[in-house]
Amino acid sequence: MKNIYKLTLILVPTTATVLVFLAFFIYFCCKRSPKTELKDVESTELKHEDDGVVLQLEDLITFQNGEDLTISDILEAPGEVIGKSNYGTLYKALLQTSDSVKLLRFLRPVCTARVEDFGEVIQLLGCIRHPNLVPLLGFYAGPRGEKLLIHPYYWRGSLAPFVREGNPESHKWAIIYRISVGIARGLHHLHTGLEKPVIHGNLKLKNVLLDRHYQPFISDFSLHLLLNPTAGQEMLESSAFQGKAPELIKMRDANEETDIYSFGIILLELLTGKEPINQNPTTPDEDFSLPNLMRNAVLGHRIHEVFHPDILVSSCTTDDEIPVTKERILKLFQLAMTCCSPSPSLRPNTKQVLWKLEEIGS
Repeated sequence: MKNIYKLTLILVPTTATVLVFLAFFIYFCCKRSPKTELKDVESTELKHEDDGVVLQLEDLITFQNGEDLTISDILEAPGEVIGKSNYGTLYKALLQTSDSVKLLRFLRPVCTARVEDFGEVIQLLGCIRHPNLVPLLGFYAGPRGEKLLIHPYYWRGSLAPFVREGNPESHKWAIIYRISVGIARGLHHLHTGLEKPVIHGNLKLKNVLLDRHYQPFISDFSLHLLLNPTAGQEMLESSAFQGKAPELIKMRDANEETDIYSFGIILLELLTGKEPINQNPTTPDEDFSLPNLMRNAVLGHRIHEVFHPDILVSSCTTDDEIPVTKERILKLFQLAMTCCSPSPSLRPNTKQVLWKLEEIGS
């Protein structure tokens, strides 16, 4: 009995010592962990002004030509707001480390789907590469629901101000034709060049960017897939006055035919400089959509009233690589009107569009 008692006395203080030591160790580690996190760039909290949201670094996915991106470099970059919408903010940002300019699109947390719901979409968009499509270089998703898409920056900006603000270059046939072909090629790749069709869903002048040589790059394709249903529907409704297909009521119904209709509207805007909808009609019952304006002009033999006067010439008087003729202009107009057919089944597909454009340019 004495031996047993002595053994018990020895074990008790030993166990107590171990417990005290473990408690001290755990306490010490807990006190040190915040300091360790502050030294880790992947856990650092950096501030970027986007409607007052503080972004917490969590994860950055990079794609082709975006391998040198770092999240700290991106979020610390001086940025200029160049566009805003209901679902996000677009920045022109100078990355200090690489001394390069990028487009940064922040998507508001309340407007986006959950990260786990669109992982496949991000991977798909990050792999799409074509000379007339804006590539996705990187994607960041933070713990508070914030999302960030990184793209190259294009110095001439979007096609909308180029067409609508009277830029003299926008009246040149060679540039109109180059832009038309480039958009058609990019759209053709989205519809046919991948495992399954990728639908743009919101094709318009604002979502076509230009480089220094007036080459077009389609942006924001399938962006609606990253938004929740409410925000996606708001995107569609905001495009109601920018030439969306008449049958497109719900964003989930967007398809190749609705994209073709939007492409036709862009062709008409390039040829006329007019917006697709006149929001201030002179009479309450005026039929004021751009396709109907064109049709009425054709029926009334008033084509000269809707085209740019500068491109309505019978022969080439410049160094354009493709001589401008009235026949070519009218053929492009006819193609645009076919794309804007009220019946989706009568609209050409992108392959047929490219055939027609090649014929016009030959």
